[in-house]
Amino acid sequence: MFQSFDVISNPANVAPRVAKLRVEMEKLGLDGFLVPRADEHQGEYVPPRAKRLAWLTGFTGSAGVALIFKNDAFIFVDGRYTLQVREQTDLSIFKIESLIDTPPSVWLAEHGKGLTIGFDPWLTTIAEAKALREALEKIGGRLVPVVDNLVDLVWGDQPSAPLEPVTIQPIAFAGEEAASKLDELSRAVSKAGATATVLTDPSSIAWTFNIRGKDVSNTPLPLSFAVIGKEGEPSLFIDKRKLPIETEAYLTQLAKLRSPGSLEDYLRSCGAEGDAILLDPALAAEKLRMIVEDAGGRVIEGTDPARLPRALKNEAELDGSRRAHERDGVAMVSFLSWLDEQVPGTIDEIAAATRLEETRRSVAESFQMPLEDISFDTISCAGPNGAIMHYRVNTDTNRMLNEGELYLVDSGAQYRDGTTDITRTVPIGTVSDELKRAFTLVLKGMIAISTARFPKGTRGMDIDVLARIALWKHGLDYAHGTGHGVGSYLAVHEGPQNISKRGAHELMTGMILSNEPGYYKPGAFGIRIENLVAVTEPEMLEGGDIPMMGFETLTFCPIDRRLIDTSLLTKEELVWLDAYHAEVREKLLPHVEGKAREWLVTATETLG
Repeated sequence: MFQSFDVISNPANVAPRVAKLRVEMEKLGLDGFLVPRADEHQGEYVPPRAKRLAWLTGFTGSAGVALIFKNDAFIFVDGRYTLQVREQTDLSIFKIESLIDTPPSVWLAEHGKGLTIGFDPWLTTIAEAKALREALEKIGGRLVPVVDNLVDLVWGDQPSAPLEPVTIQPIAFAGEEAASKLDELSRAVSKAGATATVLTDPSSIAWTFNIRGKDVSNTPLPLSFAVIGKEGEPSLFIDKRKLPIETEAYLTQLAKLRSPGSLEDYLRSCGAEGDAILLDPALAAEKLRMIVEDAGGRVIEGTDPARLPRALKNEAELDGSRRAHERDGVAMVSFLSWLDEQVPGTIDEIAAATRLEETRRSVAESFQMPLEDISFDTISCAGPNGAIMHYRVNTDTNRMLNEGELYLVDSGAQYRDGTTDITRTVPIGTVSDELKRAFTLVLKGMIAISTARFPKGTRGMDIDVLARIALWKHGLDYAHGTGHGVGSYLAVHEGPQNISKRGAHELMTGMILSNEPGYYKPGAFGIRIENLVAVTEPEMLEGGDIPMMGFETLTFCPIDRRLIDTSLLTKEELVWLDAYHAEVREKLLPHVEGKAREWLVTATETLG
């Protein structure tokens, strides 16, 4: 099993750990100290060594910040985690704040007068540090970088840095040679007026060099840094203990291999030469800016030059994604048909998640494309647990799938040819009309995105409303984005593309995104339906004046017909749903047998 269901947070640990941290704060004369959920690369998934926020607070979500004072403490989380954080941390120690509405910089602007706040510049981006510094300086406060992270000083059994082997991503799946990508990035560095750039995001490094790793769970990343100049040989800062002979020989042809510990001295030498270094303020650590500028160099702020090219999937990557989703669809059909055979009240959330992972593994083997990992811990939630948007089942919270309730399963896989992410919500036994109504309203939003047509230049924020309008008309909504970008055997959450109220980047051909509206009633149920889609080339429509882009659906798995109130669907929506199910049947039926085959035929019958 890639996923563990052990209880990994204990609120009873919070008070003594915070007390130890406060001792270290006092030694440095700090009024407060920031503990973000981040590592030196600012990634969503971090190695065990970097899970400082979870160790200190008990909160295990993928986004959050703790702010510790001498006599008070706060934890900032977004809307996905408002229920989870209350269960995991000690509420007698931590007060909860919104990471979106009042992030630490905004909160400190109101409450930080005259305070000295410590932070680890390796774990804070340039943009975050700037916002914090400006907020404090306006009211007589100070932001002070620490040399040693204070959590590390009190975390006695902190794990070591990962040393998992790095592999080469075959050109058949990558679609472009690494040398070509490096040339493209060198041109981008020159265009930005910089001498070199530092790639800090391991996803960008993995994509650029066509390599993959296993340094963090769920995402095939080799933790490393790279410096790419406008000319000359690139440098890759990676621990050679991760490199098998073949991988090292391959990388040696592309870059000078250097130890991670030499990065600081290398950048100091660049700064001493007066070099201009391109850094992404939203991704690069503040420490990197400090090193370059303190040495006499200049920082040019700009976007990671690999970020957009990485998001624009080439045809090999799109073909790989199509194959991965067809394979994944077979696994989902096998799992859902099995689930339908189970008597309500006899299967729990852990058993269901375990069965799904085992099914994915066996189906992948039958296709001779191994399951490399799951793309995130399966969100397996029954009844009221479904209302916790990013619920992670463990042995304490494990719940039976009971008669009359909904079961929501959000899961994904990592295959060499693609990354998947799919959510299906299904009834356990007979469910109420209230649940069917809510499910159908969510489905209307999902269909609206699937069928959307839009001109070049359209941003995610421009179409987000399409997924919400049916819910809004009934006084309902959901507190998460409608869609996130997805990588190609890389991160399941990828930028810059997204569909949300803040999705400011235009949607471009080849981008893969999720389409996942939902609705959550606290203490009762949760509903989410999710497919992945790819942005298509602009094309002229019959009778139209300008070319329109759209979405190609990549995910193929039945949407539960038993939860659909057809009276709430328009004719166009019914036509789309029937056509989708016909394509699901066509693609998957040749790969399933026995009861799963019978189940698939029934699950894809027409409704219109």
